[in-house]
Amino acid sequence: MGLELKPSKTRIAHTLKPELSEDGQAGFDFLGYHIQQFPAGKYNSPRNTHREILGFKTLITPTTKSSKKHQESIRRTIRKHKNSSQALLIKELNPIIRGWCNYYQFSDAQTVNALTRQDYLVFQKLRAWGKRRCGNLKDARKQYYTKIGKRDWIFATRKENGNLFWLLSHSNFGSSSNNYVKVKGEASPYNGNLVYWSTRMGKNPEMPQRKAIMLKKQKGKCNWCGLHFRETDVLEEDHILATALGGKNEYNNLQLLHGHCHDEKTAIDLMEIRTKQCTQFYEKLSREWAKVKFIWIDDIPVIVDC
Repeated sequence: MGLELKPSKTRIAHTLKPELSEDGQAGFDFLGYHIQQFPAGKYNSPRNTHREILGFKTLITPTTKSSKKHQESIRRTIRKHKNSSQALLIKELNPIIRGWCNYYQFSDAQTVNALTRQDYLVFQKLRAWGKRRCGNLKDARKQYYTKIGKRDWIFATRKENGNLFWLLSHSNFGSSSNNYVKVKGEASPYNGNLVYWSTRMGKNPEMPQRKAIMLKKQKGKCNWCGLHFRETDVLEEDHILATALGGKNEYNNLQLLHGHCHDEKTAIDLMEIRTKQCTQFYEKLSREWAKVKFIWIDDIPVIVDC
């Protein structure tokens, strides 16, 4: 077809040995990731399928360019809101932080402390932002920072309803290149395997959104029997705590069960519901009898008129 590689964008590199790269640098950048292998001792080195020590480990980390670009985006946002409210600044910064961390969730950013460094740089920028508005760091800390649990210096404010609204931290997201699961060789989004793709991605155009989200949350397993769902299984939604017992219709109280498992769970719930209804009935009856005066005649309560 006459296609050629562009020399300025082509580089031959070795991921482990710098001397085998044409420019003397090991590793390469791809779509914002830097992929490189580093020598490792026998206790830290991974092993191959034959349990042989490889002698190196692979790290997939954010590139320096991507990290600087992320900090530049945060800097522009803080500068744009130098006279805005703290809540508005947090509202714009949170999606930026969440998006960047989600993109690198399947990397070793946490291993090389890239997330901690991002938090440190954001802290420096926000501290300067607060010091500029208050005149000194002591007043800025009192006005713009709070303590949550054991964590101090949390950039947060109060909403109109009184709830605390704070800035997301890169370190709270975490990342690991080992969490990524390869696609099975025979799997395809077009082969109709809804359970597999809903479990993997948390969404599927042919699967209801609620079921897809619960499949991913439960990692494709039934919460009652612990077995994996199969394509031919009947999947039914269930309230972990039945609504008749005080449970709410929200994701934290929903789970996905096999059809027969759901029947077993419902039978147990019905017994608890009947027990609760009987208890409530006897409590109500006791309160009603307490309002009147009665005597027992042949084990029968007889109301006495006053």
